[in-house]
Amino acid sequence: MKRKDLISKLTTAGCLLLRHGSRHDLYWNPKTGKKQPMPRHSEIDETLARHIMKILT
Repeated sequence: MKRKDLISKLTTAGCLLLRHGSRHDLYWNPKTGKKQPMPRHSEIDETLARHIMKILT
């Protein structure tokens, strides 16, 4: 999955970018209070993308 597609799904679900990192960005869902790092690669593995979505939504 493309990174920008995952970011758009996260932002429509209400997640916010908490901080930029050198290798990962940290996303936060204020509704659930959960945080999850996301790698800064242009292509993210489907399994990892599903895991990130599951944790944050």
